[in-house]
Amino acid sequence: MLGMWSLLLLWGLATPCQGLLEKVGTLARIDKDELGKAIQNSLVGGPILQNVLGTVTSVNQGLLGSGGLLGGGGLLSYGGVFGVVEEISGLKIEELTLPKVSLKLLPGFGVQLSLHTKVGLHGSGPLGGLLQLAAEVNVSSRVALGVSSRGTPILVLKRCSTLLGHISLLSGLLPPPLFGVVEQTLFKVLPGLLCPMVDSVLGVVNELLGTVLSLVPLGALGSVEFTLATLPLISNQYIELDINPIVKSVAGDVIDFPKPPKPIKVPPKEDHTSQVVVPLYLFSTVFGLLQTNGALDIDITPELVPSNVPLTTTDLAALVPEALGKLPPGQQLLLSMRVKEAPSVTLQKGKAIISIPANIHVLSYHPKGTPEALFELNAVLTLNAQLAPSATKLHLSLSLERLSAKLASSFSHAFDVTRLEEWLSDVVRVAYVPKLNVDLDVGIPLPKVLNVNFANAALEIIENAVVLTVAS
Repeated sequence: MLGMWSLLLLWGLATPCQGLLEKVGTLARIDKDELGKAIQNSLVGGPILQNVLGTVTSVNQGLLGSGGLLGGGGLLSYGGVFGVVEEISGLKIEELTLPKVSLKLLPGFGVQLSLHTKVGLHGSGPLGGLLQLAAEVNVSSRVALGVSSRGTPILVLKRCSTLLGHISLLSGLLPPPLFGVVEQTLFKVLPGLLCPMVDSVLGVVNELLGTVLSLVPLGALGSVEFTLATLPLISNQYIELDINPIVKSVAGDVIDFPKPPKPIKVPPKEDHTSQVVVPLYLFSTVFGLLQTNGALDIDITPELVPSNVPLTTTDLAALVPEALGKLPPGQQLLLSMRVKEAPSVTLQKGKAIISIPANIHVLSYHPKGTPEALFELNAVLTLNAQLAPSATKLHLSLSLERLSAKLASSFSHAFDVTRLEEWLSDVVRVAYVPKLNVDLDVGIPLPKVLNVNFANAALEIIENAVVLTVAS
């Protein structure tokens, strides 16, 4: 039977919430397969095995023989009981097989992590020639959860012991008495040699856990700092993290936008998948930052629209002649749009809708002169948002669904604004929406959890949140 390296990660004594996200935080549900994959990848690509093997060969010039642990003056050389082992020389640990990782989550308690490995030993046999052995090892460790100085979860090794499994003689001759001595030696030596590897694995896990706490820039708008709101919770299939996003302006001020009026009902997670739930709060915050920074404002001149989109008094006269007063035809127009309130974001039933209240001043435009005001509108732009995830963020692409407007003031005569809505919509589509999409390139940041890549995640828009699900 292959040996197992068991590691209990005590990550909390409560089970995950029953489908409701009470706060505005980002919820991450990481499948046990992802944790196992992350540890396996770290063992493959990292220096853990090389470091441990290097330590073994540097501190042991031979586990057995006259210069080793069982020789004259050696660790176990009392009373000459093991004097026979002087016939073996230079037995060293020279190989450490890459462990195979398997995981079992213990609901409400922790994680049992098993790493299956073999130790290879080389030396000279009692009759001369190469002696090769392979031993299967079971290292059991118990780890408690602490808190680092950074406020991140940290796993601390409390107890470590080893159980020796099957020992195979691959080459050479080894009489039964000597074979028993080798076995007893390994029982004594392996804990001190292999238990440090547990600390190395813990270091990898702690590093991955620490990536949850990160500062993500939002371009010129500010930044989002992700922090853990509570200790991780564990079910039988996944680890649940309640992540609190703290949004800051460029000046470092914490931005606080309205929260959803009721908890988010999170859909169940299927086995072998991981989830990230992105709350409405993050969407509202990004658009709020765009508004307070003036990024939603624009002055639309004829230079910003194609020739097939009319932006002159002649074209306006064909729609609402009473709005022009005594202005002559053929003059250019300027549309000055100002957004004085934060846009509202609606996430519900598979749709993401952005509503932008805009104040639109329409003026006659003299490139080398002073614009002359014609009228002012209070408009509402309703835009559909197409969402697409990448490895680090959720991208938005807007398209105008409709524009509605009311007359706020006119410097000539009142008129029916509905006659202008189609024309205004055309102008907004070609001049304003592309600008919005450029500004939204900052995206909605996703927390970095165990290096899970959500680029190919399935996306579901639910009430007040977006759920990304990726297969492990």
